[in-house]
Amino acid sequence: MSRAAVFVDRDGTLIRDHHFVVKPEMVELLPGAGPAVRRLNDLDLPVVIVTNQSGIARGFLSEADYERVRDRTEALLAEFGAIIDASYMCPHHPDFTGPCECRKPGTLLFRRAALDLDLDVAASWYLGDKGRDVIPARELGGRGILVPNHETPAEEIALAAREFAVVGSLDEAVDRIIESAR
Repeated sequence: MSRAAVFVDRDGTLIRDHHFVVKPEMVELLPGAGPAVRRLNDLDLPVVIVTNQSGIARGFLSEADYERVRDRTEALLAEFGAIIDASYMCPHHPDFTGPCECRKPGTLLFRRAALDLDLDVAASWYLGDKGRDVIPARELGGRGILVPNHETPAEEIALAAREFAVVGSLDEAVDRIIESAR
């Protein structure tokens, strides 16, 4: 039986967005990220990272660099007892590699995760700091929560306020998920 999950963006949502996190030592969890993911784990909700990594297409980092950063992110989260169930990454950028279905807001990676992990995309949550992170909820029937930061465009916040939800922190997003699970 399929189950709900929480699909979460990485850069700008879980870790500080340095615009191309190339080295593991650059990884810095955002305040509250570890405990927030742990709270989701405590609900037995799979936590799945879905991230665009156009730096690979641009030649700023390799897939091996990405994997080292992913491992470091997961190690830092583990210090809080938090677990990422799976990570999916789009290495493309339309200006360099042409269009693809896996680059958010495309839904290919979400659908792939659903097949791999037996997830119900319509019962799932979509969290991130940009519109592209939550827009897949529209097509897949899930619920989006935008967690904006100083780099989130105002028009994306306005769109999310109309169609999804906008909160001030990842912790607040998790509060909403917990409340809906009751």
